[in-house]
Amino acid sequence: MTWTFWDGLSFALFLVAVVGVSLYASRRGDSEEDYFLAGRGLTWPLIGFSLIASNISTEHFVGMAGSSFGQAGLAVASYEWLGAVVLVFVALVLLPRFLRLGIYTMPEFLEHRYGVIPRTIMAVYMLAAYVGVAIAAVLYSGAIGLEAIFGFDLTFSIWLIGGLAGAYTIYGGLKAVVWSDLLQGAALLMGGAIVAIVGLGHVGGLRAFLDANEAKLHMVLPVDHPELPWTALVLGIWIPNLFYWGFNQFITQRTLAARTLVEGQRGLVLAAGIKLLIPFIIVFPGIIAFQLFGSEIENGDQAYPILISRLLPAGLRGVMFAALFGAVMSSLDSMLNSASTIYTMDIVRRWFRPDAAPSDLVRTGRITTAVLVVLGCLLAPLPGRFDGVFQYIQLVWGFISPGVVTVFLVGLLIPRAPARAATTVLLLGVPIYGGLLWGLPDVAFLNHMAITGSILTAVMMGMTWVSPRAAPWRLRSATSSFDLTPDPVARGLGAGVLAATVVLYVMFW
Repeated sequence: MTWTFWDGLSFALFLVAVVGVSLYASRRGDSEEDYFLAGRGLTWPLIGFSLIASNISTEHFVGMAGSSFGQAGLAVASYEWLGAVVLVFVALVLLPRFLRLGIYTMPEFLEHRYGVIPRTIMAVYMLAAYVGVAIAAVLYSGAIGLEAIFGFDLTFSIWLIGGLAGAYTIYGGLKAVVWSDLLQGAALLMGGAIVAIVGLGHVGGLRAFLDANEAKLHMVLPVDHPELPWTALVLGIWIPNLFYWGFNQFITQRTLAARTLVEGQRGLVLAAGIKLLIPFIIVFPGIIAFQLFGSEIENGDQAYPILISRLLPAGLRGVMFAALFGAVMSSLDSMLNSASTIYTMDIVRRWFRPDAAPSDLVRTGRITTAVLVVLGCLLAPLPGRFDGVFQYIQLVWGFISPGVVTVFLVGLLIPRAPARAATTVLLLGVPIYGGLLWGLPDVAFLNHMAITGSILTAVMMGMTWVSPRAAPWRLRSATSSFDLTPDPVARGLGAGVLAATVVLYVMFW
């Protein structure tokens, strides 16, 4: 692809704006609460846009578009539309309970509910998954995008992305992350909309696109579909969605940093509304690429980058480059900060330095972030060995998500569920899911998650029945100054999101 002056200028200005605003906004924050939870002062627009920007990275622009280019078609949008439903559930049901405890991390909740062992198991799982799965996949998919569009060397791209995102994350913590996400979220939504509009123009408009691709525009696929059979929509897909949006530090950290419950709930509902729009700017272009260049593209992960390089005029390519670069940095900075928070608060402070000064904890967080950047860059080529980066991410998270979802939901619903049951379930999840992948290789991995989750739930309920907790667990408030007044506006808007989701499924059944 040929660079123009305007391409380079638009990208350079965007990069300077992101780094400059992030560093300026995160100045004067020396306590651990400032660094890891932005001083618990985030408002709903920052929360909502940061959630979306952190979630949508090049694994979406590359991986999700690649899945829609291939066998899944529009059905891959279930990750987005059912994710919107889960976000409403998190806002109205889970968030009030988490904020009442004043926790820093999701593993910390498990100590309140069960004790220190389940907390530590989850912390170790999450650190391993962030480094080996999430951070590596984001770096790899971002580098693939830069290589496909601009011809950058893959290794150079990985270290460039890691170095830039790591720099302002190390300095500013969560506050730097959310302000960079605000800019990057706006850029990726604008850039994605531009690609979708230009792509629809090349296939004759929306009506022509819908008519030409009718076979790919169905949300419910046959039971023998290798990736998204309709059976996965019944239970399997809810497990990764509940884990990702409800119990995943990478996402929940910005809601734990809300100024009030109202701000947190409105931010989550804002994110839910935006999630409904995402398939139209990511999944549709993947299908457009199949319609225009299907015979020329061998690897579906290259569908979106090739669409950009072929269709966008000079100048707009620089804007899209900025959007893609911002997308990968916004996810990477959030993952780095979240992994650093878990290591510092759940491992170092909990086990080794319980009386550490705030400045020592912040220093530990910064050093940890730097180490994670290096490890992530070294492991980044790993996802390239699998068939599709988006599927790789979802498949590997399945080793952790069924167990985590089970211990959280059962723990909240069954007050007498004992700590021994939680520990057992967290340890059993990995071998059960791995055994299903090995023994039933032709079954969709989402069905493997459903089976694993069902087995773990039965185990936990059985252990609770045989040896229940002596006294029922009660959720106690750890803070008296935090405003936990629920938001009636969020409840009404959340109902609107649920209704819109039902309409979308009916339209594209």
